[in-house]
Amino acid sequence: MKQLQLTIDEPGDFWLFAYGSLMWNPAFPFKKKHKATLKGWQRKFCISSESYRGTIDNPGLSLGLDLGGECQGLAFFISEGDRDFVLDYLSKRELREQVYHFLPVIINVRGLRLKAYTLVVNHDHRLYVGQMSMLQIAKRIAYANGANGSNMCYLKETVKYLERLGVKDEMLTTLLMLVDQCRK
Repeated sequence: MKQLQLTIDEPGDFWLFAYGSLMWNPAFPFKKKHKATLKGWQRKFCISSESYRGTIDNPGLSLGLDLGGECQGLAFFISEGDRDFVLDYLSKRELREQVYHFLPVIINVRGLRLKAYTLVVNHDHRLYVGQMSMLQIAKRIAYANGANGSNMCYLKETVKYLERLGVKDEMLTTLLMLVDQCRK
């Protein structure tokens, strides 16, 4: 499968909205970051992970932005000088399985409405599993491990980082409790 490349049609600096591991492990240069809100999209474990957080035999789950609700995360301001590097890095990191679309969105940062770009889940992809129950999600996360570590660690790190931002994500907090119960 040919590697997809993220692109932005306009020149200059840009904002990137992050909602999962990119918040706590960006691994790319940025000029600044701020807590941000994206309306109309929700953070959700809706992507079957057969490499990063699981295997083909024991798939885990990754976060995606799915339609509905609102999502609090981080907005990274990327300078024009770092733009090509960041887009190339994100392409290699996030598009291996081609399960995301890269879209412009409007985010709220400190009361300002800003144009940003983010990765949203592709509903037509074979790895999209957006209709799973919370218990099904917890059971998959509880024991899955992949190239990037345990699925449970991924969930815990995301919850911990959101709490540091002052964000209480009820769905993820409930999911973490369910995962702990599944492991007992």
